[in-house]
Amino acid sequence: MSVTSAPSSPRRLSPVDWVGLGVLAAVLVIGLSWSKWMPYWDKAWTMSQTSVWDGTPLFDAAGETISLAGAWDFTLVYFTAVWKALLVALLIAAAIDALVPRDWLLRLMNRRSHTGQALVGAALSTPSMMCTCCAAPVAAGLRDTGVRRSAALAYWVGNPLLNPAVLIFLVLVLPWHYVAVRIVFALLIAVGASALIGRWVTGRAEVVPEPEPSPPRLSSLPTRYLRSLSRFTLILVPEHLALVFLIGLISPWLTGVYGLEAQLGAGAILLAAVVGTLLVIPTGGEIPIVLALLAAGVGAGVTGALLVALPALSVPSMVMVGKSMGWRTTAAMGAAVAVAAVLAGGLLLLLG
Repeated sequence: MSVTSAPSSPRRLSPVDWVGLGVLAAVLVIGLSWSKWMPYWDKAWTMSQTSVWDGTPLFDAAGETISLAGAWDFTLVYFTAVWKALLVALLIAAAIDALVPRDWLLRLMNRRSHTGQALVGAALSTPSMMCTCCAAPVAAGLRDTGVRRSAALAYWVGNPLLNPAVLIFLVLVLPWHYVAVRIVFALLIAVGASALIGRWVTGRAEVVPEPEPSPPRLSSLPTRYLRSLSRFTLILVPEHLALVFLIGLISPWLTGVYGLEAQLGAGAILLAAVVGTLLVIPTGGEIPIVLALLAAGVGAGVTGALLVALPALSVPSMVMVGKSMGWRTTAAMGAAVAVAAVLAGGLLLLLG
């Protein structure tokens, strides 16, 4: 399928357009500083002094047996960890949808080649540093605005996998080859898989919306923004809450499979990759899980698979973007993440 470039003769940015872009920039800088950049700077500084990860695996909150109380505790712990980032993600998604000129956004992200689109999406994902669920509203908003699948996919998976703060944390607490494997496969997924899926997987039609004939009135921007924010919030937040509760409910059973490494051998790597792709964690949540499993004697194959699969995707994240990305596209990215996680685990097993 050929790639259609952004409109060749877009209208010039008006003063109202510049106001919208200014609001988006303010939301990005202020919101990300509050929810991501400053907290991560503090955590990285502390870890540089101690080389110790302060925290326990998220799934400990769900308990060892399936129960409604454990699922609720898991949900509370999860949303306590992500509520700031989720709030900022909704504010950013609404700003992109309501305030940013579409033809400007399409010129920025809809490059001629799928690889170019994926590179732009991955590059734009690195400063936002969101977990996969918090990146989902923004990725869905980009897709709904007309951004090509390869760019939107790369932004979605690049957020958790290419998060520079998490990579710094990994350098401080894990052996170098774990960090190297994570970076290599993060790039392969965010750029390579996104480009290939955008090119070869059929799904929702690639339609570039017509440019707006004229800028909106300045007085209409607050209404447009609140309408978009309400739509994203009312649709995505209850959906997210319900799915996280479901994951918390069944997580004692899912996380228990990691003890089967001795019985399954190499099959445990595949099982870890598939289960890790489905589970939901906050930003950096893979680190205490991998550390705890290594301390318990779990091998490099399983922990390597989890290092890639756990942060990349989750069931709630895939459901939140499924309609916008297309279900075939979303499933293809899930399969790509699982395959990459298996390969990452196998490579770490060979490296010892």
